[in-house]
Amino acid sequence: MAVAELGVVVLDCPDPRALAGFYAGVLGGTVEGEGDWVDLKLPDGKALAFQAAPGFVPPKWPSPDHSQQSHLDLLVKDLDASEKAVLELGAKPLDAEDRSRTFRVYADPAGHPFCLCAC
Repeated sequence: MAVAELGVVVLDCPDPRALAGFYAGVLGGTVEGEGDWVDLKLPDGKALAFQAAPGFVPPKWPSPDHSQQSHLDLLVKDLDASEKAVLELGAKPLDAEDRSRTFRVYADPAGHPFCLCAC
């Protein structure tokens, strides 16, 4: 028997509204809220939240000395087209050179790693 259910995944960042806007460009949805907490309400009813974190230091990936903390796996139908889109939105490639894999790794504008994964 479950004790709880997952509410929302929250990403710390320096500018919640800006990062929510980036992910709205990637995932669709509606950005709601201002200030220290902003929600991205996705078309399928799920949500992703963004919280202001003064002194935020982005995770390092890959790094044997530092944890990546967490990352998002985003399912896509076309890796090449999706890569072009996230780069135009401000993502930075972290490990996207190996075109034979079914995933590619990027950082969002705040530095959180995420993967585009072929579905």
